[in-house]
Amino acid sequence: MKGVHQSAAKASSSPGTLGELRTEFGFKAGVSGAHTARTMMLADITALLVTAPKEAKREDFNQLIVEENVLGKRTTSNRWLTARHLADLYALDQSVTVFRLLRLFWKADQSSRPMLALLCAQARDALLRLSAKKVLETKPGETLTSEDFVNFFNHELPGRFSEKMTLSLAQNVAASWAQAGFFRGKVNKVRTRPVVTPATAAYALVLGYLCGLHGQLLIESDWARLLDMPRDQVIRLAQEASKRGWLDFKGAGNVFEINFRQLLTPKEIQASHGPN
Repeated sequence: MKGVHQSAAKASSSPGTLGELRTEFGFKAGVSGAHTARTMMLADITALLVTAPKEAKREDFNQLIVEENVLGKRTTSNRWLTARHLADLYALDQSVTVFRLLRLFWKADQSSRPMLALLCAQARDALLRLSAKKVLETKPGETLTSEDFVNFFNHELPGRFSEKMTLSLAQNVAASWAQAGFFRGKVNKVRTRPVVTPATAAYALVLGYLCGLHGQLLIESDWARLLDMPRDQVIRLAQEASKRGWLDFKGAGNVFEINFRQLLTPKEIQASHGPN
């Protein structure tokens, strides 16, 4: 099992591509994730954030889900499970950086929400993060099945899960990527391009920044690769995000200066990049 652990850890935080996954900002490393049991639950997180007050904390979300049943679950046990899995995927606490930023962009642009949810779930679910390798190497128009994802996880994490658990993981991961706009179709999923906006790009880049990346590394990081578009389009969206006041962007050639003083506190900036 030691080799399995090392394989998953390497895949979830490759040096220079993801940066350092800082738990104080809400990132999760490790070798597990909510996708062994659920998808990224886009419909649930969408309905929940419509209802929750701006400054809601974890206990407030638990009350909404369990006691007030705003998500319409039939049993109390299902409500508790839903609350737990949503917290695993999104933190559900305004004091957690990745979730605070998710809510900011969520409110700013409705069309961005599927990709914003995927990006936050990527930050918090190592298994979903690992699956990006398979999805991003698949070209638009090509087809993937649950069996393809099963084979992928068996190759990347041999012996980690039972056959039944691997199938559940494969199906849930495939569904999450479809919810985000990377696939269409139920059984045979045909690769498509997701809707990517300046808000989506800003969130992807700030996640990379919180992991200690800067400059060109931000533009070429695995966080930016999740936008599924050429580098020049990422730059264009970053420039548009700058115009909207979400970040500061200066760049020419391969030299970029990108910061997030508008989004992050001085403490968050110092923790991720050290003193100025």
